[in-house]
Amino acid sequence: MKLKHKNMRNRYTEYFVVLSLFFVFGCSNTKYLPEGELLYTGGSVKVKDSVIKKKDRKALEKELEGLLRPKPNKQLLGLRPKLWFYNIAGQPKKEKGFRYWLRTKVGEEPVLFSKVDLDYNASVLRNFAENKGYFKTRVSADSTVRNKRATAEYIVVPKKRYIIKSVTFPDDSLPMSRIIGRSSRRSLLKVGNPYDLDVIKAERERIDARLKERGYYYFNPDYILAKVDSSKGDHEVKIRLVIKDDVPPKALTSYKIDKIFVYPNFSISKDSVKYKSEDIVQYKDFTIIDTARTFEPRVFDRTILFKKGDLYNRKDHNLTLNRFVNLGTFSFVKNEFKISDSLPKTLDSYYYLTLLPKKFIRVEVLGKTNSASYTGSEINVNWNNRNLFRGAELLTVSVFGGADFQLSGANNGKNIYRLGTETSLTWPRFIVPFFPIQGSSEYIPRTKAALRYEYQNRTQLYALNSFKASFGYLWKENIRKEHQLNLLDVTYVSPNHVTQEYLDDIQKDEALGRIIEKQLIFGPTYSYTYTNTMQKRKKNTFYFNGELDLAGNITGLLSGANAKKNDTKEIFDVPFSQYAKIKTDFRHYLKLSKESELASRVIVGLGLPYGNSTILPTSKQFVVGGTNSIRAFRARSLGPGSYLNTITTNNYLPDQSGDFKLEFSTEYRAKLFSIVRGAAFVDAGNIWLVNADPNKPGAEFSKDFMKEIAVGAGVGLRFDVSFFILRTDLALPLRKPYLPEGERWVIKDIDFGSGAWRKDNLILNIAIGYPF
Repeated sequence: MKLKHKNMRNRYTEYFVVLSLFFVFGCSNTKYLPEGELLYTGGSVKVKDSVIKKKDRKALEKELEGLLRPKPNKQLLGLRPKLWFYNIAGQPKKEKGFRYWLRTKVGEEPVLFSKVDLDYNASVLRNFAENKGYFKTRVSADSTVRNKRATAEYIVVPKKRYIIKSVTFPDDSLPMSRIIGRSSRRSLLKVGNPYDLDVIKAERERIDARLKERGYYYFNPDYILAKVDSSKGDHEVKIRLVIKDDVPPKALTSYKIDKIFVYPNFSISKDSVKYKSEDIVQYKDFTIIDTARTFEPRVFDRTILFKKGDLYNRKDHNLTLNRFVNLGTFSFVKNEFKISDSLPKTLDSYYYLTLLPKKFIRVEVLGKTNSASYTGSEINVNWNNRNLFRGAELLTVSVFGGADFQLSGANNGKNIYRLGTETSLTWPRFIVPFFPIQGSSEYIPRTKAALRYEYQNRTQLYALNSFKASFGYLWKENIRKEHQLNLLDVTYVSPNHVTQEYLDDIQKDEALGRIIEKQLIFGPTYSYTYTNTMQKRKKNTFYFNGELDLAGNITGLLSGANAKKNDTKEIFDVPFSQYAKIKTDFRHYLKLSKESELASRVIVGLGLPYGNSTILPTSKQFVVGGTNSIRAFRARSLGPGSYLNTITTNNYLPDQSGDFKLEFSTEYRAKLFSIVRGAAFVDAGNIWLVNADPNKPGAEFSKDFMKEIAVGAGVGLRFDVSFFILRTDLALPLRKPYLPEGERWVIKDIDFGSGAWRKDNLILNIAIGYPF
């Protein structure tokens, strides 16, 4: 009874603290107001109309409320903590120190009702409503004062909304009028739609964009006049689009491209470019003034889409600028068009390019931790040459090293060290033997060759030497679609310094032996990515990535490994791998409000070994768990299927992997305050083996795979400091697939008061960036 009474007392204490905070934040703000002033707490808009549908009326009220100025002080759970901090900080004596920081950075000065102009807001609401077709709208404004707080109320009484009865396009004899007329079927102004000034403006911009594709460089949307007649009909308007009478002659002229000048060494600090006659290089249609002979002329032929005699169009104009930026060698790109002196109705094009430093070194140092209780750091030193062969090629030579430590627990002393180097060369074009291909899209296609070596040492266990070579292509169709094709992708792994301790553990768990086997993997790989997540205004956005990995298929045909013989084929005394692997990653983002969204992800992966292989190489198998997967389980510790590793007593290597992967996550994200965002999430999934393994009962994929799905949930905080996001997620398992059937749901076992339960079930994940 005494314990129960103590708990009740603690609960009442918590209630008292919460109520006190509400009182402090809510009431004390008004006592700091200047004499005679009121705190403005916001405005509301009420639309009174029996004709408008309730849904449309509510939408209009929301739009109108967003126009009210000023905005009241920001609220959190009905309180105004930023205003409270401003008030308690007081007036600082100098522009530095804690009090100044608290008042100006954390705090927010009060929004006074004396700053609210009711008549001005009413006129803004009236204009907005009429621009949306509610002509002759009446707006009244009033205020309410209570306890030194004031609110503003606006009553909007719109008339019946006008709709478009007819749309007429320019019908004069100008050539551009015929172009506009032919594009009328794509007009944004539709008969029967409501009148909307914003749509009229968008239609003028559409017409301007159309004319820009037909050579009208000097035209702009302001040269189009929309005449609106509302005098006839029942709440209907006739819209007539015309070309203004005072349009300059050059805006009515369609231009072609004449001369093209390129300045690859332009300095933005100078007003003009000084050069000698010997600095001028004439290459095809281009006049290149390259005082330092920085680039081969063919670079500009591949990058600039305009040629002499082409009709000017905005698409090629913008694509060319984007291609120069994507070369990665210029810090500043400027383009000008001037009317040519040599030919009528032509433009000379000028490209002014400011170089980035040709050679530079970048050093990256980072700290990290993972759910396997390892903490470590990594350093990367990259030396770069942006223009190796005068063709905007990028040479990168990297040296990297890192170490992971487990300062306590079963892995104490079994640290992980890595050291390696990588060299890559990227060409800003396709390099296809015997078949030269040139891209023509907005994004420069690239060819990349890379060599990489890494030495990894797990102290007291083993070391691995890893070599990798690749050659392939990267290209983007547009901002949403990206491809990567590696024609050559070779990986060779060789063990080194395997300790007796590790060999003894292999006798207990044969799966550990696969990690130190020699591996030879080669074959083409391909990946495709589609995303529209950059469209911030869309309510639904998507991300999709598909990967295809084919290893040893041609070699298997030539060597006979595909014939399913008992003998294993080797190259240089190393068995080569044969498999087909596919992986898809689909994500959906549902925008719930300006500061919240629901993010979901589904991952499906399958690898099928064949011919020379009975299982996938360890490095190519699927794993789950960890900071970017099922966060309630430690990295690589879950699965396959219902299998639980009880053979190896030493848990230094939680490395469960499989041939088939199914994973699902959904996460609610919302801004809490300032740079802090919160999340609540649920993760589910598992991995399985395609072929049965007698040493891993329950690991094979079967018709009952849904009974072997792991489920976890949790909450997290994300700290958005603009250039990176620090993420902390606390998760716990809800379903453990390795428990006996009927006991796998463990929700009833949750006991936050038990130290033993917290140690076994609560997983803290710390990472950089969102999990997906």
